[in-house]
Amino acid sequence: MEERALIEDFLNGEAYAVAGASTDRSKYGNKVLRCYQQAGRDVIPVNPRAEEVEGIACVPDLSGLGAEVHGLSIITPPGVTAALIEEAAKEGITRVWVQPGAEFPGLEGRCEELGITCVSRGPCLLVVLGFSESL
Repeated sequence: MEERALIEDFLNGEAYAVAGASTDRSKYGNKVLRCYQQAGRDVIPVNPRAEEVEGIACVPDLSGLGAEVHGLSIITPPGVTAALIEEAAKEGITRVWVQPGAEFPGLEGRCEELGITCVSRGPCLLVVLGFSESL
């Protein structure tokens, strides 16, 4: 599937999770979460060290989501991303958007092996959805 089609498929849902969600508003993990909020999407922050982000209760890992999500945004160090891809597959998550800087060697191939469609090495979600820092 070409990049534009991958992005459209990823964004064709209502509920998302953000792995690497941060309580620090200057971090991309926080900005991506707020971007989903600005776009009117349901979003669940995933962070094992925070209780809530932007007023939304966090889950410590993907198994804690409890509700089906259409896609997972990943904003983590590459080693953590690799583990999250494996966890996503176990939890039945079939769409991921790996933000710039979170990629690891072999990401796309591993996602393909696991049946996960992956947006990576392309535009940032903040650019595609039009994030506004002032909101």
